[in-house]
Parts: sequence; C-alpha cells; structure tokens
Amino acid sequence: MTEEKTTNFRKYIKWFWGIILGGFLSICLLFLLASWGAFGPLPSFEELENPKSDLATEVISIDGKTLGKYYVKANRTPIQYKDLPQNLVKALVATEDERFYEHSGIDFRGLARAVSKLGAGGGASTITQQLAKNLFTGRASTNKIKRVLQKLKEWVVAVKLERQYTKEEIITMYLNTQGFLFNATGIRSAARIYFGKEPKELDIQESAILVAMLKNPRQYNPYRERSKKKSLRRRNVVFSQMKKNGLLTDKEKDSLQKLPLKISFTPESHSDGLATYFRENLKQFLKRWAKDNPKSNGESYNIYKDGLKVYVTIDSRMQKYAEEALTTHMANLQSFFNKEQKNNKTAPFYDLEKSEIASTIRRAKQNSNRYKRMKAAGKSEKEIDKAFKTETDMRVFSWKGDRDTVMTPYDSIRYYKYFLRSGLVSIEPQTGHIKAWVGGINNKYFKYDAVQQQKRQVGSTFKPFVYATAINQLKMSPCDKLPNTPYTIRKEKYGMPKDWTPKNSNDKYGGELTLRDALAQSTNVVTAQLIDKVSPINVARLAASAGIKSKIEANPSIALGAIDLSLIEMVSAYSTFANKGLRVSPMMITRIEDKNGTVLQEFVPETKEVLSEESAYVILDLMKGVTLSGSGARLRSAWTRRKEATTGFPYKFTNPIAGKTGTTQNQSDGWFMGIVPNLATGVWTGGEDRATHFYGIGLGQGATMSLPTWGLFMKKCYEDKTLNISKEDFEKPPGELTININCEKEPEVKEGEEKKEEKKEEEDTDF
Repeated sequence: MTEEKTTNFRKYIKWFWGIILGGFLSICLLFLLASWGAFGPLPSFEELENPKSDLATEVISIDGKTLGKYYVKANRTPIQYKDLPQNLVKALVATEDERFYEHSGIDFRGLARAVSKLGAGGGASTITQQLAKNLFTGRASTNKIKRVLQKLKEWVVAVKLERQYTKEEIITMYLNTQGFLFNATGIRSAARIYFGKEPKELDIQESAILVAMLKNPRQYNPYRERSKKKSLRRRNVVFSQMKKNGLLTDKEKDSLQKLPLKISFTPESHSDGLATYFRENLKQFLKRWAKDNPKSNGESYNIYKDGLKVYVTIDSRMQKYAEEALTTHMANLQSFFNKEQKNNKTAPFYDLEKSEIASTIRRAKQNSNRYKRMKAAGKSEKEIDKAFKTETDMRVFSWKGDRDTVMTPYDSIRYYKYFLRSGLVSIEPQTGHIKAWVGGINNKYFKYDAVQQQKRQVGSTFKPFVYATAINQLKMSPCDKLPNTPYTIRKEKYGMPKDWTPKNSNDKYGGELTLRDALAQSTNVVTAQLIDKVSPINVARLAASAGIKSKIEANPSIALGAIDLSLIEMVSAYSTFANKGLRVSPMMITRIEDKNGTVLQEFVPETKEVLSEESAYVILDLMKGVTLSGSGARLRSAWTRRKEATTGFPYKFTNPIAGKTGTTQNQSDGWFMGIVPNLATGVWTGGEDRATHFYGIGLGQGATMSLPTWGLFMKKCYEDKTLNISKEDFEKPPGELTININCEKEPEVKEGEEKKEEKKEEEDTDF
C-alpha cells in the first residue's frame, strides 16, 4: 500500500470513529438533557412509585365472580404477577423483548440493529420502554422531531422504571396498561372479553393470540372479521419466536400452528353480561355513596376511575339461572301474545287506531327524544309527523336476536309496545341478601327496571297481608270458616265515596270456606270480610312494617291489591313470613374496598320484628295451600298436556312451597310470589303500559304469565346442588301451636285432575 493510500485510510478510520464517537456522545448528551427535563417534564419519583391510571370499579358477586365494571374510557382492572400464566409471560418476552431479563431498560443491541437496518428489522422498544410510553408518553407523535424527543424521554423513564421495579413488576404493569380494543384495557379485561376467563386460566394458544395483538390490537384482532387471518399469522409468529428462544420444540410449534383461531367473545359493555339492571341500580347507589363518603383529602371517590371493588350479594349462578328462566319463558309467551293480538278482533293491538293502545303510542311519540328535538327546533306538528312516518335504517330487538331493518320511527314505537316485559327478584330471607335481580327482558333495548323502578298494581298477591293481620291480631285459624256470599262495606265506616261490594272473579257464591281454601281460591268476598274485621289501617301498618315503603291508602280496596307497588317491595315483605316474622331489609352490598384492598365500608341489614313466629308460620301454612290445590298447583302436577305458554311444564315439585298468584284488571299484570325456607322469589309480567295485555284470562293470569318463570328458575337452582336451596318444610315454632292448622288432610293433586285446576285458575282478576 502506498504512503498516500495509507494516509487516506487512516484519515477515513479517524473520520469513521469520529462520527461514531460523536454520534454516541450526541446521544449521551441528548439522553442527559432529556433526563434533566430539557425536552419537557419527566415523571417525579412519586409518580413513578404510584403511576396514575384510570381503574374501573369492579362489581364482584358473593361467589367471587366479576359481574361487571364501571368505567368511562378504560375498562382496566389490575392483577398481580402471580395471577399471570407462565405461558403468557414466556410468549410476551420471546415475541416483544428477547433480552428483557438482560438489559436495564434499553436494548442497545436491538437499537443498533434497528438503526443499521433503518427499522426494517423491527423496532427496538423494550417492554420497559413500552410501559413508559403507556404510562407517561401516550400516543406516538406523527411529527418526527417530536417523536425522537418522545423516544428520548421513554428511554430515561425506562431506566428509572428498571431501577424502581423488578422485572416481574414491569411485566405486570405493562400487561395491566395495554389496550386490546372492545373496552378491554389490561390483560384481565382482555382475557375476560376475548375468552370469557381469568388470565391464569389462559392456555398457550389463547396467550399467544393476546401477545400477537400487542403489535397492533386492531390489525391483529381475532374478533374483527377483516383481521382474523392476520391474527392467525401473527399468533403463529409468536409460536415461532417461542421455538427460537427454546420455549417450544419443533413438534410443539408445528402442532400449535395448525390449530384454528379460537375465541369466546364476551363483551363487557354496560348493557352486556350478567345482572345489567342490578348493576345500573347499584351504580346510582354508588354515586350517592361516593358523594357522602369522601376520601381523607376531602375529594369524592370517582366510581369510573378509582378502581373500587364492590362486593355484592348477587350469586352469579342464581343470576344466570334467573336470566335464562325469564328469557326462555318470555320468548315463548310473546309468541302466544302475538298470535292472540293478530287473530282476536277485540284484542288491544288488532286495530291500533281504535284500541286503547293508540293513545299510549301517541304519548310515547311525544315523549321520544326525536319529537322533543324537533319541537325545540321549531318544527311544526305536520313536519314532525312526516319525519315519524319516513322510513329509516335501524337495528331492533327480537327474540331471535338483534336484526337490521327499515322502519319508520312511528312503527318502531308501535313495534316495541308489542313486547311483554317481566322482572324477577330473589332474596334470602334470613340475611336480606338479594341473590338474583332481573329487571327486564333486555337491558340494551328496554331500560326501565321492573324490580325497583317500576310500580304496578299487585292484585291478589297483597291478600296474604290481610290474612296475616287477621291471624296475628285476632288469632284466626286457617280452619276458621267465613261465608262465601257477597259482602258490602258501608261508605260511612271508612269515609268512602260509595259502598263497596266486591265480587268473586267467577261470580260463584254459596256455603262457607275455610281461610285456607279461600286464599287458595283467591275468594274476594272472604278477603273483604277479613279486612273489615281487622280494619284497613292495620293491614297497611303490617305491610309497611314488613317492608313495603310505598304509601298505602288505608281503604278496603287494598284487600284485593288495588295498589301500585314495586316487585322488590313485595318480595322483601314476603321474606318476612319466611324469616319467622322478623323483617331483614334487602341488602345488595356486603362491603366496598379501595384499589389497595382497604375496606371503606361494610354493610349490615336492618332488622325488625313484624309478626310473632307462630303467626308467620301459620300464614306460610296458608300459602302452601295455593300450591297444593289453588292457582299454583301446576307447580306440582305431573300432567304433561298443558297450554304451551306455560314453559317448562310439568315442574313436578314435591317439596313444600308457599306461594300466591295475582292478576289485575284486564290481565294487565301477572304476578307470582313463591317461598321456600331459604329463598323468596317474585316474578311480575306485563306490558310497558297497562293497555298492552292478553285478551283472555287463560293466558293473561299470573299462573301463566309469571309462575312458569319461577318454576324454571327454581328447577335450575335445585339442580345445582352447590346452592343448597332448601327442599325442607318451613321450621315449626317450638312447643304447641295455639292456632289450629290441622283442618283436614292436605289435598294432593292427582294426575288427571288438572281440568278441575284450570277452572280454579280463573281466580284473581280483582275488579
């Protein structure tokens, strides 16, 4: 080599190393400046120690299942490292950061590779840098200069995070802050939404699918139809990376890559999942609680951001059975309602312009948001009416699933008025724990809650309070007899506008009836005699003591249920009978914890003695007659031919059940209240408006509209032995009873006697 060439080569080497050294020093200088905050503030030590991130409030059932969450932007519920499956951790490290356990926040080898290949060989962000971005940087800037500065800050924060936390903590924090679309923020939400399970239950394929999404949750999403193929390919890349890092054998990798993509999509929006109506009611309570119970610094808790844990009394298994039972029966019942309305010229929906439903539809139109917006904009009635009769695309509810259709807004109002609604609530009498709460047929389309928000006429289900007052106050016996003859209460006695002479629903009179038979047959004239004996004011007082909070006007007509009450009031009051006369207020929360597990409040129910233990036992004995020989006898029958509207028949229950049906005027409301020793459950069924109802009593009575839901629910509960729902008789008070209940041998419902039973079922239209 000539001297000139040697000199030039040396100059080149010096120049090359000068660039390398200068670049390195420049990077160090930029890194140093970034660490001093020259390019913007960095998180403080306190912020690194306790990084701020919105945490969803979690609603946890009494059997330890998450029922739902409250959040605005981030459906995030953090978990600990011990709750992560190792297959997920291994897949993450192998795919996202192979040298994670070797570097201290920055992977210089990966950085050098990325620079030399201008990013073609992949990025150089470590898991720690991605965590820094999630916590403190946010969305990457599209401006290249700003993005470089963001990267520098991420490096600085990554190094600080590595000093502050262990590798396991960094992995956990990263997975807790990562977004996965569809309201899934964090690995726990992602596992629940995409696979319907907790993270620790994920198998290796499911873990690989979630790790695959980390690169781009939209582009590699396993649920979106357009990205399923990409998700499958990316999942297989994860398996290849695991093989490359010695975590899988060739055979295991090949076998896993042949598996089809699988998910079990379980959305967690506020209208999805279990106990949606209950969760909405609970949310309103929590907002009030947060306002009345501030933090130590005086700030109010935010139920959408502060990560509270709310432990509730709902049992997820019973809630599931209740929702399934109600859905099964209501879908079937609706088909019978539609047939009746179509074929019967006197039915409410047959001629909409002439029937009682027409005014209801007009009111619904005027109460709609569309009408109010147009009215506020100064539109005339003619313009509004035209808009309501113009077809538009919309998605509507149906019992066969949501369907897309073209419909006018006016027709959509009419369409939804056709649907019968229903509600169910179940309470454990001894604790007051609300075990199941179904407020309607579909929370997405029907928001109005039939358990607590709605109040409807209760019909004959109120009669037990009249009988209970007579038993408790006058020591009357189920064997006592009263005449089955018309009975008039004079207007002067209770200050009424006119005399009151109720009629039996079947217009049949004569002879005498024991109180047991009178209640089983829901005989109105006997109930009228009883309320006159004890006075309406005493019945109203007993009902209020038992748990009915609505104001009860003390007039004789309450004997037949001429009063609007909520379903939860009724079930709570009935629970008093099952709890030996001791009222325990309904309870939906056991405790509330903050995000660190500190108990903020524990809840205990209020208790109050309402009836003597003997009186409570006697009224239960009376109500057992309803399910033995009265309108509830179909719960026991083995007869298989029955109107198909009574879903799930025959039920073949053989255990003691105290119950009462109720049907109001025009079959607008159908009720069934059923009690076993450790569970009181009530069901209401009817239209949104009283004008929506069955034409005939056969399908419109409580024994057909509501009792089947109760029967299906209890069958499911009894089949689940882990619930320990009692099949025993109600506990008799110690010692001899002072009230005689042994009138005669209890009747049995025999196969073939259901035709007699059907006649008795036309029993409790109260007017």
